[in-house]
Amino acid sequence: MNKQNTILLSTCKGLINIPFSEIIRVEALSNYSKLFFTNGKTLVVAKVLQWFQTNLPQQKFVRIHRSHLINMEHIKYSIFETKNEVTLIDNSHIEIARRKKASIRKLLAA
Repeated sequence: MNKQNTILLSTCKGLINIPFSEIIRVEALSNYSKLFFTNGKTLVVAKVLQWFQTNLPQQKFVRIHRSHLINMEHIKYSIFETKNEVTLIDNSHIEIARRKKASIRKLLAA
């Protein structure tokens, strides 16, 4: 796997190289972030969500809420009329912030 498609993270077990395609979403937990992967596993790292927003490719990863950054490739479907949320491939339902609704809708339509 080449370096342009991965992110290097420091964990308690050392450095790990994670492919972008395996990350479903990143959730903020105070000064930590929890990553959710396609294999069902999770990982908590000592990085804030803003760090991930800066270091992950912006064409793939979008911040849809104050505490959520999602991989656009892993959206199963979205509901804008009643709930303002997206459902990801791991069946998690993530609310879209009111201020982000129009821009997310535009991104999904493209």
